[in-house]
Amino acid sequence: METTTFVGLDVHKSTIAVGLAEGGRQGEIRYLGEVANRRDAVGKLVEKLGAQHEQLSFCYEAGPTGYGLHRQIVSLGHACSVVAPSLIPKRPGERVKTDRRDATSLAALHRAGELTAIWVPDAAHEAMRDLSRAREAAVRCLRRARQQLLGFLLRHGRAYRGRSHWSKTHRRWLAEISFDHPAQQIVLEELRQAIEEAEARRDRLAREMEDLLPNWSLASVVRAIQAMRGIAVISAITLVAEIGDFRRFASPKQLMAYLGLVPSERSSGPKTARGGITKAGNTRARRILVEDAWTYRMAPRVGVAIQDRSQDLPKAARDIAWKAQLRLCKRYRRLAAQGKNKNVVTVAIAREMAAFIWAIATRPEVAPQSQ
Repeated sequence: METTTFVGLDVHKSTIAVGLAEGGRQGEIRYLGEVANRRDAVGKLVEKLGAQHEQLSFCYEAGPTGYGLHRQIVSLGHACSVVAPSLIPKRPGERVKTDRRDATSLAALHRAGELTAIWVPDAAHEAMRDLSRAREAAVRCLRRARQQLLGFLLRHGRAYRGRSHWSKTHRRWLAEISFDHPAQQIVLEELRQAIEEAEARRDRLAREMEDLLPNWSLASVVRAIQAMRGIAVISAITLVAEIGDFRRFASPKQLMAYLGLVPSERSSGPKTARGGITKAGNTRARRILVEDAWTYRMAPRVGVAIQDRSQDLPKAARDIAWKAQLRLCKRYRRLAAQGKNKNVVTVAIAREMAAFIWAIATRPEVAPQSQ
């Protein structure tokens, strides 16, 4: 039987600190030093350790350095786990933190099985997720540009009195505004132009997402979950890009917990105290679900948009989506009638939406055969 040696990597922009834990509970734990965070240096390190030990298992914390290190180590024939930093056990009394300690601690905890590995997307999936996040960044820039324009106008007594901003009526009102002083007129035109550029960038990235969708391995899942009310193509791509393969969750409850939509709890002895949702896990996917959950405040209905999105989908997906409408619309009205805060009601609907989406995405006729 081969003995596994565990290697902890504390990864930084320029360097990687390396710690090693020999197999067995009493195996030696030692610090090996630092190597440059370059592909050739990592290759030499792995080759050297591979010649000295029967079997290697690497680990490092998820972070801004991405998954390139993981893919390189796996391609060299060794196991590598990318672990969740927030779930790494820490002693309350520890007040010294160095690269040396981090690397050796990772190796020891990896040997003990105390680390929680995250799901690592393949290169194609990561590319689609990058595109989705680029569009989200464009949406934030657009929101900021719009706020700057409205703030500028408000400072000069030009407040819009209509029903909603950025409607056709509001845009006509904006087009009619002018200032006597040239400096203020220049600011107005620059802010208008910034909004137009941000809108064009957002729309351009959205078109690219739709154009690249047919060649994505998870395109069938994206199309299927659009049977759900409130989830159009951009929302569907964002959800799948952030969550990945839904089959990695054994149950809907695991998906809800991953999205941070389950209640927090602090219980001790006979006392049970539950609070708001944990807000753990993927923030972007949770935000999309909560935004889409607002559509269930209306009566159940399969409109033209849903019909167009669902016409080529498996019957099982359409049936689950309709069942979701019947249940969630009724649940929204019941909770609202009880006097619950609307935001609380919407989060509760989003939590159940995740379960229905999981049910659709894991159907054999929907889930891709290989990832």
